[in-house]
Amino acid sequence: MVDSQQNSNHYETLNVKSDASQAEIKQAYRRLVKLFHPDSQQETANHEEIIRINAAYEVLGDNQSRLNYDQKLLDQSQTFNSDRLKRTASAGKNYQSKRKSGKDVDEQIEEWLRLVYQPVNRLLGNILDSLEEQIEELAADPFDDKLLDEFQEYLTACREDIKQAQTIFRSRPNPPSLARTAAHLYYSLNQVSDGLDELAYFPLNYDERYLHTGQELFRIATRLHYEAQVSVNSQ
Repeated sequence: MVDSQQNSNHYETLNVKSDASQAEIKQAYRRLVKLFHPDSQQETANHEEIIRINAAYEVLGDNQSRLNYDQKLLDQSQTFNSDRLKRTASAGKNYQSKRKSGKDVDEQIEEWLRLVYQPVNRLLGNILDSLEEQIEELAADPFDDKLLDEFQEYLTACREDIKQAQTIFRSRPNPPSLARTAAHLYYSLNQVSDGLDELAYFPLNYDERYLHTGQELFRIATRLHYEAQVSVNSQ
């Protein structure tokens, strides 16, 4: 595993963004393995580099370990920022900055819950709760043109809702005390988006594996959504 003493984290090792989908991470990993693997007969073959690449994919390729890793990065970032602010304050550079009172922090939390968490939670919940019924209706005759059209209309509506939810989520930063809640919401939204991509392949080739993969991604998203709700309630 790449530790904090190295200049790059796992995302930088795989050359992907921190919000990359699991499919993008897998694609990046395969590309780098072909490039650096000692048996590839390429001039770029590098044993130490392939160890770093494998270590990065071992973490980012698994949803739960990726969630834990991102939480660790978030904690490290918050610690770094906190230490930097303390050093700046001790040097007198923050003399004119406003210090938030307990009331200010409470208002920030209340505002984020009202303007971000609640609408995102509602949109996400509606999408996750509706899939089972849609699959049951399609199962009556997966080759029926009308049912397929209705299923595609459902996917289009879900895409619009998930896009709206992602826009709302990015509209303002979460309070530090709700970092875990925000992380669960973020990954739940990503899993739903990936799941919709998988489900959209079914009407193109009638391969039920896409339905099963989409449902599995929705199940992961449902668990993350539940954990976000638990995290909020524990505040």
